[in-house]
This record gives sequence, C-alpha cells and structure tokens, in this order.
Amino acid sequence: MYKKQLGNSDLYISELTLGGMSIGTDKKNAQAIIEYALDQGINHLDTADLYDFGENEEIIGGAIKNKRNDIVLTTKVGNHFDKKKKSWFWDPSKEYILKAVKNSLQRLQTDHIDFYMLHGGTIEDRIDETIEAFEQLKKEGLIRAYGISSIRPNVIREYVNHSSIDGVMLQYNLLDRRPEEEILDLLQQHHISVLARGPLAKGMMTEQAKQQIEHKGKDGYLDYSYNELIETAQKLEKLKATHSLNELAFKYIFKHPAVTSAVFGASSIDQVKENINYYSGQEMSDKLYQEIQSVTKPITYQMHR
Repeated sequence: MYKKQLGNSDLYISELTLGGMSIGTDKKNAQAIIEYALDQGINHLDTADLYDFGENEEIIGGAIKNKRNDIVLTTKVGNHFDKKKKSWFWDPSKEYILKAVKNSLQRLQTDHIDFYMLHGGTIEDRIDETIEAFEQLKKEGLIRAYGISSIRPNVIREYVNHSSIDGVMLQYNLLDRRPEEEILDLLQQHHISVLARGPLAKGMMTEQAKQQIEHKGKDGYLDYSYNELIETAQKLEKLKATHSLNELAFKYIFKHPAVTSAVFGASSIDQVKENINYYSGQEMSDKLYQEIQSVTKPITYQMHR
C-alpha cells in the first residue's frame, strides 16, 4: 500500500488508516483485526484516550507491542475523563495535556507517540497554551508530530497560522464536501496533511447505499433530505461504470492532493478486507471527478466562522 509523508514530519503513513474506535473491547477480536490490517500494508493506527475511557488505548497497546517499530501510532487528547464515573469535560490546558500524555503512553505500552492530536478545539480555547504543550512534548521526544482533529474553520486557521501542526483530521466524503470550499487548499499550501474520516458517509456511499440510507439517512444528512440522498445515490450508481460506489468514494477524496490518508473503522476482519479491496491507489480521472461534483452538493461550513 502506498505511503505518504505526514505534513513536514519524518512520518510516512499508509493511504488507509485503521481507526480504533470500532474495534470493540474483545481483545482477541481486536488483535485479529489489527494484525490483518498490518499484514495488508496498513501502518497507521488511530485511537484516542477517550475511546472506551482508555480501554481502547490499552487494547491497541497490547496488540502492537511486539510490532511497535513497524507502526505509526496516533492518539488524541483534550477530553478530561473519569473512567469510573464515565464522564468527561473539555480540557485543552497545557497542564492536562502534559499529564494525559503520560497516561496514554502507559496504556499504549510505548515510550513515544508518533502523532498526537488535539481531540476537538474551540476558538475560545487558550490555543497558545495548547501549542506550547505540544511543542514541549516534541522537544522531550514523547511525541514526534502533532495536529488537531476538527472541522471548525476558525480553529483550523488559528493552528495553521500559529503552530507547526503536520495534520488535520476532519470529515470528508462524497456527501460532506465542506472542506473543499476553504480548508483543503489552505492545508495543501502549508504542507499540512488531511486525514479524512468518514470516507463512506456512514455506509451511505457504498454498494449497500439504499439499505444504509434507509437505516441512517431517514432524517437526512447535513444539507441532504432523505429523498435527496436516495436520488444522489441513484445518480452516482449511473456514473460508476466498472467501479463500485465504495471505490468511487475513496477515489474521490484522494483526488485532492491534501488528502494523505482515509480513516475507516472496523469491527471485523471482513470490514477491513472490504475497505482494502475497494481502495485501488489509482487516481480518478478529471472527467469523472467533475461528473461526481455535478450530482453532489458543494455545501459549506455555516458555523465556526
């Protein structure tokens, strides 16, 4: 599987990233999923300290401890949680980040985190303090690079202008084209990688589109009504030719050069296998790209301006 540089860092990650949130708490099943993904060439694993209140990090740490040098490991911080009470609150303070990273390192059974991300962010945060924390961790060698997981344009711009982030994780897919308007080009210009989560739009942009829209799109999706979702899926079906809709979904987001990796979740080996089979690594033609844009909505961010 092709690997791309993460921002300006010395990290190179596979074009598909296995997101840890869906792997569950069955250690044996989780390990099987992770090992299969690694065997297929995926080298980037994504988790967060909040997932299952730290348990996800523990499971991933146990599964990769004998293969740590072959893996680019990402986790996230910013949600100050209490595992016993199953509660949390937003805390991007320097004090908390410097404390939380040590807990994550312990759960992950490693001495460093390759890519550390702020798990959210608002324009009201003490952003300078958060940046100080990440920069300090880089100097101490506890992390190799850092970034943010956010869809908020105002927050993203602040980090672009005032930090040395190497990546931004945001939602991007055929139905959610919001990043195209103002974010993707900005990040590309600053050599900041995009990690695109939700590439299949909750399964609504797959070969099971109709069933998934019935299940997850009855109340609509972003600016799409239920009827518009059905109509869009039908139009895309006519365009796909020899491709599956899953493959179109992956090819479309990779068309923009800012996109470094697509982040997908999986609760079984079969789901990992499906995503790998639909990923081809081949670029979509300009003609097909424009046709897809003509039948989907170029919606924009209305909040967090």
